[in-house]
Amino acid sequence: MDAGVLSSAQMLRARADLASMEAELSDVLIARGILSAESAADWAADWLGAPRFSPDMMRPDATMVEQAGLLTCLHLSVLPLGRDGGVTLVATARAERFDRQMAGLPVDWGVIQPVIATQAEVQAALARLGRPALTQQAQARPPASESCRGWEGVTRLRILLTGLTLLCALMLTIWQPEWVFSLLTLWAGFTLVVAGALKLAAMVAHVTAPAPPPDPPLQPGQKRPRISVLVPLFRETEVATVLLKRLERLSYPKALLDVVLVLEETDTLTQEAIAASTLPHWMRVVVVPDGQPRTKPRAMNYALDFCRGDIIGIFDAEDAPEPDQLDKVAARFMAAPDDLVCLQGVLDYYNARQNWLARCFTIEYATWFRVMMPGLARLGFAIPLGGTTLYFRRAPLEQLGGWDAHNVTEDADLGFRLARHGYRTEMLHTTTREEANCRTVPWVKQRSRWLKGYMVTYMVHMRRPARLFRQLGAWKFLGFQAHFITALSQFLLAPLLWSMWLIVLGAYHPLSAVVPSGLIAAMGGMFFTVEICAMLAATLAVSGPAHRHLLLWIPSLHLYFPLGVLAAYKALYELVFAPFYWDKTNHGLSLPGSGVRGVQLQPGDESL
Repeated sequence: MDAGVLSSAQMLRARADLASMEAELSDVLIARGILSAESAADWAADWLGAPRFSPDMMRPDATMVEQAGLLTCLHLSVLPLGRDGGVTLVATARAERFDRQMAGLPVDWGVIQPVIATQAEVQAALARLGRPALTQQAQARPPASESCRGWEGVTRLRILLTGLTLLCALMLTIWQPEWVFSLLTLWAGFTLVVAGALKLAAMVAHVTAPAPPPDPPLQPGQKRPRISVLVPLFRETEVATVLLKRLERLSYPKALLDVVLVLEETDTLTQEAIAASTLPHWMRVVVVPDGQPRTKPRAMNYALDFCRGDIIGIFDAEDAPEPDQLDKVAARFMAAPDDLVCLQGVLDYYNARQNWLARCFTIEYATWFRVMMPGLARLGFAIPLGGTTLYFRRAPLEQLGGWDAHNVTEDADLGFRLARHGYRTEMLHTTTREEANCRTVPWVKQRSRWLKGYMVTYMVHMRRPARLFRQLGAWKFLGFQAHFITALSQFLLAPLLWSMWLIVLGAYHPLSAVVPSGLIAAMGGMFFTVEICAMLAATLAVSGPAHRHLLLWIPSLHLYFPLGVLAAYKALYELVFAPFYWDKTNHGLSLPGSGVRGVQLQPGDESL
């Protein structure tokens, strides 16, 4: 103020903001556009009479960084520079909290002299120095017992066992074809009944659920937390600039917002697209060193340590979140007990009118996120997470080891790892709109990745069934089995389930030769009942004003789900020969200039 950088009125407003924010004065001044990060560091150095960090003149002390701990330095935003005349020089990006930062540093460093730096300067220096360690940690963060990364070295054994299994199955089928067909059909029918019962129970639980009470208002002395949002981008030049505009609509205080665009080192095209844009102060780039596997969870594992927030969120490249979404997240976490570690928002599509495939995909997503997931959560089951619009308390997420870099459905895996360790996930009443995969071949590729990840997740968690049972408890263990076994069985054995239509239509069924006619009739009735239940769930999901135009398309789901069978067998093949292969989904097909004709967005979503 004495230097005329800001007025007394600006200082009063900044102090008022700080009363309800877990932030520093410099964060508020930068958010209000009064200072830049560099000028804030310059003024802090002048005010404290401390040196200003110069990347060209000052180098980190590798020994001292190792002594303090690389991750500790990242979390505290400090950079040890060495000793000078009995004084330890430590660069800090949080000058206002330096006294608290010193408590986390080794006591034998003696007198510590702060050197003022920006967060970008500190993190860039630590990233260069710790590149090998951070790269290794990103691909092996969770415990080996809860990861599938150990499968890398057993490819030949996996192929051999698969070949022997197929040979035995073929010989058994040739020897007793009727019984093999009968047993597989009966198993498919059993899983269909279980899935139908689960769907019906979830529907009833959802419909009878009371309206959630509003979160209490901010209490005196309470401060809203800082939220970091990870946005992994890989070959996303089409949507990169659009994404920036969508995220600018977020209403959460920008002094508490830390959006991290996570880019791969080899993806120079996306880096150039981002570099051509002017990023606001609350948005920055973290470049992930090249390594294997080149997956989204590995990138997020690396970027996690560069986040500033106590809450970690995830958006995908094509996401358009509701503007007040982060406000709801902060309010819910502040009011919730500590065992609530994850919030899952609702996912929806803004290009549902683009073509038939987009319409069916939207119906499927609406059924899952608006009916099934809320119902399953209310029933007390653990739920597999979606890959975006997820929010975590940071400390438990780091304690669990983040994401499994080798699992291509790291979200579903993490949902059950949270439950195994006693944490809860809750559905949040907020919606993120994204782009429906509306072309057949990309849809099959995406779905095959999801199904392969489901297979991997099930096998990883079932390594020690007794331990899983103890950790989840009987009810959640039962839900885990019901969810994964029915989902995978129905896709893989779908052709046998389709044969049930012969019974419904009164035609001859091959099972008639070995199964009593009464059981055949019961199976036909069961199949028809489950189909009606599925259509009711879809009707309930899209009966609102925004989706009502999809009601007439629900019967066509019978032509949509067979695509999943192709995806399931592709997933089964890749499970054996390429379990970690990430078949990337291309985005931006609904954007102007994408080359896709006839794109029609949902009413009200044209601006997205």
